[in-house]
Amino acid sequence: MTSGPAGGVTVRVPAKVNVQLAVGGARPDGFHDLANVFLAVSLYDEVTATPADELTVTCKGPDADQVPLDRTNLAARAAELLAARHGLSPDVHLHIAKDIPVAGGMAGGSADGAGALLACDALWGLDSARADLLEICAELGSDVPFSLVGGAALGVGRGERLTAVPVSGAFHWVFAVADGGLSTPAVYGAFDRLNEGVTVPEPVASPALLEALRAGDAAALAATLTNDLQPAAVSLRPSLTATLEAGTAAGALAALVSGSGPTTAFLVKDAQAAEAVASALLASGTCRTARPATSPAPGATILR
Repeated sequence: MTSGPAGGVTVRVPAKVNVQLAVGGARPDGFHDLANVFLAVSLYDEVTATPADELTVTCKGPDADQVPLDRTNLAARAAELLAARHGLSPDVHLHIAKDIPVAGGMAGGSADGAGALLACDALWGLDSARADLLEICAELGSDVPFSLVGGAALGVGRGERLTAVPVSGAFHWVFAVADGGLSTPAVYGAFDRLNEGVTVPEPVASPALLEALRAGDAAALAATLTNDLQPAAVSLRPSLTATLEAGTAAGALAALVSGSGPTTAFLVKDAQAAEAVASALLASGTCRTARPATSPAPGATILR
C-alpha cells in the first residue's frame, strides 16, 4: 500500500434532488422498492480526512449541532467499512464543512458518507476500484452511491442500483430550507399509514420525465416532477403547503418536497428567475432560507 498525502484530503460532495420519487409498497425487509431519478445539485458539503490517533468526527456550518459526531455518522461508518475491508485501523479525523441542509431530504448525511469514503481511500493510498467503493456506499445507505457518482441517475431497488441518465444543459432550482428536520423513517412510516389497504403500483421511471432531462426542457420537466413521499411529508409538516404555494406564486415552474423533506424544491426558468423566487420565498416568511442552485452537478470530487 502506498501512503496518501500527509496533510489530509478534502473531498467536495453534492446535495441531490429527486425529480421523480416513485415508491412501491413495503417489502418484507421493511424497505420499499423505488424508481428514484436523482439530480445532483450545486450545494455542497466538504469532508476532510487527516491522519489521527483514533477515529473522530467534527462538523461546522449551518445546523452542525444536529449532526451526530459518534460512530452513527455515515462519514465515520464509511471510514470503518473501508478500513475493515483492507485490514486497517480507521485512525482518521474527519471534518465536515456543512452546507447541505441537515435532515432536509437532500442526502446531506449520505453525501458525507461518500465524501469520507473517497477522502479516506485517497489518504490511505488504497486506489480502490470504483465498483468496490460503490459496494461500500450501498452498504452505508440507499442514497450514498448516488452521492459518489453525481450527475443524473435512475436508482432502483432501494435506490442504490444506479443507471446514468443523459441530461442536456443546466436546470435552475431554488431550495427552501424549513425550520427543523424530518426523519426519513418517520416519513416512510406515514407513507405506509396513508396507503394502508391500498394496492401500491410497482414504481417505474417516467419516460416523459427522462425525455425532458435528455432534451434539457425545463417546462417539460416541470410537468413531470413527482414525489410519492410528498403527501406523507406534508402530513407530518402541514406548514410545507404554504412554502410550496409561496414559491409557485412567485413564478416557479413547479414545486415539490425534496425527497423525504422538509426542504422544498422549486424548478425555475433561469438564474434570474431563481433570484426572484428565492427573494419571494424569504419575504413570505414560510421558510428559514432559500438557496438558488443548478443541476446536474459532479459527484464526490477530490479538491486537495
